[in-house]
Amino acid sequence: MRDGPVDLHIHSCWSGDADFRPEELVRRAKRAGFEAISVADHDSVRAYPAALDAGREEGMEVIPSLEMTTQFGGREFHLLMPFVDWQSTALNEVLDRASSVRLSEGRERVEKLARLGFPISWDEVLDAARRKGEDVLPVGVFIAKILLEKPEVRSDALQARYYIHSTGEPDTFLFYSDFFEMGRPAYAPKRYIDLAEVLELAPKTGAAPVLAHPGAPFMRAGRDDLEKLKGLGLRGLEVYTSYHRPPLRPDRSLEVFYLDLADGLGLVPTAGSDFHGQIKSFIPFGFVREGGYWMIERLRDGKG
Repeated sequence: MRDGPVDLHIHSCWSGDADFRPEELVRRAKRAGFEAISVADHDSVRAYPAALDAGREEGMEVIPSLEMTTQFGGREFHLLMPFVDWQSTALNEVLDRASSVRLSEGRERVEKLARLGFPISWDEVLDAARRKGEDVLPVGVFIAKILLEKPEVRSDALQARYYIHSTGEPDTFLFYSDFFEMGRPAYAPKRYIDLAEVLELAPKTGAAPVLAHPGAPFMRAGRDDLEKLKGLGLRGLEVYTSYHRPPLRPDRSLEVFYLDLADGLGLVPTAGSDFHGQIKSFIPFGFVREGGYWMIERLRDGKG
C-alpha cells in the first residue's frame, strides 16, 4: 500500500518566479516523506527529463506535468496537466504560442512601469531571464523582483510598503496587486490561450487536466464554471492548496466548498502546495500534505 503524501503542484527554477532546480525538489520531497510529486512549471516542461532522472535516482515517483496559463469566461484560469507527454509535438506548439503571449505581456508591463518613472527596461528584464535560464519567461513577480532589488528603489521612501518589514525582502505580490492587476497602472490585457483549447488538447498528450487553485482571487471558479469545464474534459480539481487556507485565507472553508463540488461533479480532488521558494516564502516545502496516492490512481485510471 502506498500511503505517503503526494504534491501535484510544485514549481522549479524553470518557472520565472521560483528558485530550486528540479533535482533539488525531488531530493527535498524524498527527505520530507512524499510518495510522489509533480513539477508543474508555468507554461514550461523544461524541468524534464531532469526531474524524472532525479526521481529514478532517489526512488521517488515523479509525474510529468506543467501549469498552463489560460483564459476562461474573461478570467485567468490555471490548468495542471499531470501525466503529460512532455515531448509531445502538439504540446510544444501550444507552449511556443504561450511563450510569445507571455513575452508580449511582460514587455507591455515593463514599458508601462518605465512610463510611470520606474528605473526599468525590457532589455534588462530579458537579460535577467536569460541569466536564470534560456527558457525562463519574465512573469509579473519576476519583473517586480528585478525592480524592487534596485538600490535606488529600495531607498525610495515612497516604495517602502513593498518591502516586508521583518525581513526587508521585496513584497513582490503586493507590488503585483498594485500595478499589474486589472485596472492598475501597468496592467497588460490578458491574451492567454483559451482553456477549452487546452482541454481539447489534453487527451492527445496523455494529460489528465486538473484545475489549479479554483478559489484563487483571480479565478473564483463557481459551480457553473466547473460544470462547463467538466463537459469539456476537466478531470480533477485542486481542493487542497495554499490558496484555500491561511495565511492566504482566513480559514479553510474553501476546501470544504470545493471538495463538495468535486464530489458532486465527479471530479478527482487533488492536492498541491504551489511551492515556489523565496517569492512565496509563506509556503514552505511540504505545506500541503493532504494528497493521497489514490488521487493519482483515479486520475491515471480516468475515474472521477
